[in-house]
Amino acid sequence: MGACVLAMNDLKTAAPESTLPFLTATGIWKSFGGAQALKGVSLDLRPGEVHGLVGANGAGKSTLIKVLAGLVQPDRGEIQLGGKPIVIDTPHKATANGMSFIHQDVALVPSMTVLQNIMLGSPKKTRFGLVDWAAIARDVAPLAKRLGIRASLDAKVMTLSTAESWMVSICRALVHKARLIVMDEPTASLSVGECERLFGIIEDLSRSGVAIVYVSHRLDEVLRLCDRVTVLRDGSSIANFDRAGLSQQVLVEAIVGHREQVGTEIVRRVPAGQPVLSISNLTRQPKVRGISFSLHRGEVLGIGGLVGAGRSELVKLIYGADRVDTGSMTIDGQPFAPRNSTQAYRAGIGLVPEERRSEGLLLTKSIAFNLSLANLCSLTLSSFLPMMSSRKRNAMSLATVAELAIKTASIHAPVGRLSGGNQQKVVIGRWLRRGPRILILDEPTRGVDIGARAEIHRLIRKLAENGMAVLVISSEPDELPDLCDRVLVMAEGKVVTELAGDGISRAAIVAASYVGQAA
Repeated sequence: MGACVLAMNDLKTAAPESTLPFLTATGIWKSFGGAQALKGVSLDLRPGEVHGLVGANGAGKSTLIKVLAGLVQPDRGEIQLGGKPIVIDTPHKATANGMSFIHQDVALVPSMTVLQNIMLGSPKKTRFGLVDWAAIARDVAPLAKRLGIRASLDAKVMTLSTAESWMVSICRALVHKARLIVMDEPTASLSVGECERLFGIIEDLSRSGVAIVYVSHRLDEVLRLCDRVTVLRDGSSIANFDRAGLSQQVLVEAIVGHREQVGTEIVRRVPAGQPVLSISNLTRQPKVRGISFSLHRGEVLGIGGLVGAGRSELVKLIYGADRVDTGSMTIDGQPFAPRNSTQAYRAGIGLVPEERRSEGLLLTKSIAFNLSLANLCSLTLSSFLPMMSSRKRNAMSLATVAELAIKTASIHAPVGRLSGGNQQKVVIGRWLRRGPRILILDEPTRGVDIGARAEIHRLIRKLAENGMAVLVISSEPDELPDLCDRVLVMAEGKVVTELAGDGISRAAIVAASYVGQAA
């Protein structure tokens, strides 16, 4: 059986002959446990169009995508493909009808090779009854090269960067002869250069007649790439905009339902007094090389730079998740050399990790359970009876949910059911009750909507105003100027620039990132 491989050149001959929608969803309703997730949502997707899908966390974007992918069935409504009604009751049926879905956490098998992942679910050439991988590789290689996949087709996917994994997923979609590709937060973990590379691929696919659904909270990207934009709010399709004349402010107002200031003005603090945390010549080869800085009480210190600059690796050293080669740290002037995260925790350091779903939360456990994880000692029945007090845990959880405006019907609901922004509030709320001296937040607003981002920023500033020392790591150059008193820019494992006051800007952070990388 021949391999189903579609080259980019083949796509150029497949441009649409009509402007009729490839797919139309009309009046889609869906409820879960009595809660209405979709309320009559409508969407039409045209061949060769890049269609933006935006909305706050919990607006219904993920549920709509699951309906289109055949993962859940709508309660009411109709889906048409090429003008004919269709029931998409399985993911296989969605794939067979030319639809491919690339989620933020790309669905690849880490232990398998690039080629094996590309060919998952596709017919494969055989020779003497065995899969002829050599012949398949010859077919796939030109397409992989066109997409800029630099890794060998024999390489294990676990060795790839996030950007390379995305390209492998796109390659698999084209092998499946996808006419519609849905991309969910595609640039969340990519550097500026990797984003540009992906944008070029999206534009090529669009010119070739492939419809793209682009789901993102980064509105500048939506305005740059998308021909039309559909806005969801509270489970309903609120508006459909053409790109011409569309502004970020108009999109923000449609998303949140009222005028929301884009960006915030902050009063920057000048560090004073003795530092809470001091780091001197900290090194862990090859990612962290001779880092020195101090963090003061009541300060929000940002660390920026390109993906791969060594920021998350630095966090692991501070939190005891990795061992230091050379260098030293002190907390309040006392030597600090954690051998594990427990010692960092006992020293008064809290961590909101980069990957909240896999590293920060137990998704099947309740909100109350997750909030209690950093506070177990204070929630026991008594000092003599070290058993969990349900009364204390519930009271603490209810207070935290109210204080952080976490949207949930019950503190006993699984945390995995919450939107991304509300999940992040749970992780932060866990430490809010603990009251650490130092709080480290790694990518605190990744994958959250503009409203939740503003709420998280206000919370971080409030924690600093109350005396907490806060360290924020972010790959988004737009985030740090809105939040930080000082910003350190890292490149190639080193701090290359310190920005303060009016010198903190997106342009300065991006410029320092690239200049430092070239140095």
